[in-house]
Amino acid sequence: MIALRSALARVIGVALMIAPPAVSASTVDHYTAAHDGVTIEISAPRADIVRIRAGSGALPEDASWAVVPDQRRQRVPLERASSGDDVVLRTSALAVTLDPATLAVTVRDRQGRVLLADAPGKAIAFARGGFRLRKAMPADAHFFGLGDKAGPLDRRGGAYTLWNTDQFGFSPSTDPLYKAIPFVLGLDGTGHAFGLFMDNSWRSFFDFGKSERAAFSFGAEGGPVDYYVMAGPGPKDVVQQYAWLTGKPPLTPRWALGFQQSRWSYMSQAEAQGIADRLRADRIPADVLWLDIDYQDRNRPFTVNTGTFPDLPGLVRRLKAQDMHLVVITDLHIANAPHQNYTPYDSGIAADVFMKRPDGTAFVGPVWPGPALFPDFTQQRVRAWWGTQYRDFVAMGVAGFWNDMNEPAVFEPVTKTMPLDVVNRIEEPGFAPRMTTQAEVHNLTGMLNARATYEGVLKLAPDRRPFVMTRASFAGGQRYAATWTGDNSSSWAHLNLSVSQLVSLGLSGFAYAGDDIGGFAGDPPSPELLTRWIEIGAFNPIFRDHYQKGKAAQEVWVHGTAQEDIRRRYIEERYRLMPYIYGLADENSRTGLPLMRPVFLEHPLVVAHGDRLGGTEGQFMLGADLLIAPPTTWESPAPYRIALPGTGWYDYRTGLPLAAAETSEMPTLDRLPVFVRPGAILPRQPLVQSTAETPSGRLQLAVYPGADCRGALYLDDGESFAYRTGGYLRQQISCDAQSLSFGKREGRFMPWWTGFDVVIHGWTGGKARVRLAGREIAATVDAEAQTLRFALPDIAHPARIAIER
Repeated sequence: MIALRSALARVIGVALMIAPPAVSASTVDHYTAAHDGVTIEISAPRADIVRIRAGSGALPEDASWAVVPDQRRQRVPLERASSGDDVVLRTSALAVTLDPATLAVTVRDRQGRVLLADAPGKAIAFARGGFRLRKAMPADAHFFGLGDKAGPLDRRGGAYTLWNTDQFGFSPSTDPLYKAIPFVLGLDGTGHAFGLFMDNSWRSFFDFGKSERAAFSFGAEGGPVDYYVMAGPGPKDVVQQYAWLTGKPPLTPRWALGFQQSRWSYMSQAEAQGIADRLRADRIPADVLWLDIDYQDRNRPFTVNTGTFPDLPGLVRRLKAQDMHLVVITDLHIANAPHQNYTPYDSGIAADVFMKRPDGTAFVGPVWPGPALFPDFTQQRVRAWWGTQYRDFVAMGVAGFWNDMNEPAVFEPVTKTMPLDVVNRIEEPGFAPRMTTQAEVHNLTGMLNARATYEGVLKLAPDRRPFVMTRASFAGGQRYAATWTGDNSSSWAHLNLSVSQLVSLGLSGFAYAGDDIGGFAGDPPSPELLTRWIEIGAFNPIFRDHYQKGKAAQEVWVHGTAQEDIRRRYIEERYRLMPYIYGLADENSRTGLPLMRPVFLEHPLVVAHGDRLGGTEGQFMLGADLLIAPPTTWESPAPYRIALPGTGWYDYRTGLPLAAAETSEMPTLDRLPVFVRPGAILPRQPLVQSTAETPSGRLQLAVYPGADCRGALYLDDGESFAYRTGGYLRQQISCDAQSLSFGKREGRFMPWWTGFDVVIHGWTGGKARVRLAGREIAATVDAEAQTLRFALPDIAHPARIAIER
């Protein structure tokens, strides 16, 4: 952590960083030491990230499924020096102190702040094939991450297991859930941050002071001690360091950011088409229709029930004519169906792609198609085989694919998965070929399933961005798929939980994440619950309404026109904000910063202001500019306090500035409090019914004056990879008290807009004189709304618009 870790560190920490070493320094690319049967190795893939490996005896194999291969192979020089008996290893951004007598490690930044230090006593213990590491935990430490865990956003005081598990109808305290992401962001009371990533796929754990008051620990049942410490110094730096290490999500197709409708299941082609027709008839903007398992023949992946879906290619064509896309489910369990002309089974048996029992026979477990086989995705050739199964779907124009049940889930055992002794074979570049078991690779199965889908679809349609949705995953899985929080329930508690789950997934690499709007399991949502959930979902990265069989209908239009009108209005607002949201997707693809963020990511000092992160734990941000502040107790009609970081915020609905950093909100069904950062410039477009529909007219630039006034425009074709070779538009915009300035436009993509409608909020200066290149621009002042409005032509080159009161 950033705060000092122990009395000893408080005394000598800064001195070690500032005082000259006792002996002359030398440079190494890694450092290895051994003591009492334990070997440790320290290296740095870049100056602000240190890697620590250890083994009982020899070091473990140097291989990883999670870390990008090029990043893992990099090493920056370490300046080696001595300080007393300790060895000090420095880069330009951090220093590692190693006590050779105990192998105790302390990582500091260049200012001498302790990022992470071993706890007093035995800091690393090997037992029964596994290990536990103990680190000091200061009183002001906060911990975030681990993906979509239930419980509070701040993990301090909790203990968590990382073991991908099918948890139908999980509760707000259930653990483990569907994903294993052993990444933690630590933050102290001064706003300084560090990152910790444990690269280990075995069943593992993190204990943030639940079993020890002044220490946190982490470890696994087996596998390597191999972890990385990221130096920050801010939380956004840590997120970007982790993204550099494990990979940034690829830029999503733009349609994946639109509204999406799904059910388990729309039982016929006519029913599915009817849902799309109703969306269009009711003028509810939408981009995607999903098909769950019942479109298949006997629930067998890669088949179609032609009795109920007689013309799936025709459905794809008709949806396309309505500017909608089709996503279909393709689970990883292949029906055990010999001599039945089931191609995935026949070709899989011929290619020997399925997992086996220890005696060499195929493992067969019951899932949706009945007895099923499971591909061994730890083999590169098996992933290639899997990718070929998508050929027919891709040829007919299916837009995206959904990998569910890939923990992997199996119905009968109480463990909800296959036995741990089921055999996998690792055949992968960068790994030594060997046999292993599910005990090691269970947590990898979902990620490798999604990887096989992504790479297979990309090979079949190399000019189109794949869209893959996965339920289970591991660190690094964001390189291949979006995700969702699994089988939640229709309850206010789960609506609350969705916020912390989604912002935690964003911190953990999965920028494209959603939940089942309205709740998947349980009783149907009340009209108010569904409306509130849609309001929140309009500001989530993935916006999908999905629910299970046996429940009453849960589409936008249920519960009558009054509820539908509110829901439609929030969906429409999302589409008006699409230029801003798609710009966040571009930013994420370049930096790794998530679309949906906890408030502390932009305003780290909220951790110093009382409980629940200064009152912001239930809030979230969409990018850096929008702060959404739902009630903390949805059921209560009482007013609730909203704490905002700093002053000068604007009400998004009215556009008016707030007088203070704190406000009170009376919950009303048609209003979700949304606030705009002072200094934001938000691009908004005319309303469309789909992202495939080209807006007409002008792009609005809503300017909210304040410090650091800036915004950005981004545009491309939304579907291809042309943006990688200049087929995009990117432009920076800034403002100050006297002007609005446009930077030079990058890329060759041509905009749809004919010009800009500028709205400056918080205008109290009466009439204004607006000039572009010396030419007067007509401007209108609305004193009640506190706005100044004027129109500009499209501006592709650097220009300054002067604004005089």
